[in-house]
Amino acid sequence: MIYKFPQLSRVEIERMFGLSELRKTKVYQEALQEGRQEGRQEGEAQLVLRLLTRRFGTVSPAMQAQVQALSLPDLESLGEALLDFSQPADLQDWFRSQS
Repeated sequence: MIYKFPQLSRVEIERMFGLSELRKTKVYQEALQEGRQEGRQEGEAQLVLRLLTRRFGTVSPAMQAQVQALSLPDLESLGEALLDFSQPADLQDWFRSQS
């Protein structure tokens, strides 16, 4: 029902429907957790890409897409592994080793 009011803020919808207890619902908690997970994953991907760019210069769009598609545990693993990379080919080797 909430999606029917895209122009209203969360606070306005809570007041309109008396949903002050919305934060205690399982749906809200699950959505909040998913949002946090997505934000963490995006942040980790951006950090890894910045580190790769700093180490090697430009990272190809294809490699950027591969990095952004990684799960959070894989991003953390890549973040640690890239400390040992000495050339751009090491990134390609890392992706091959993950397959």
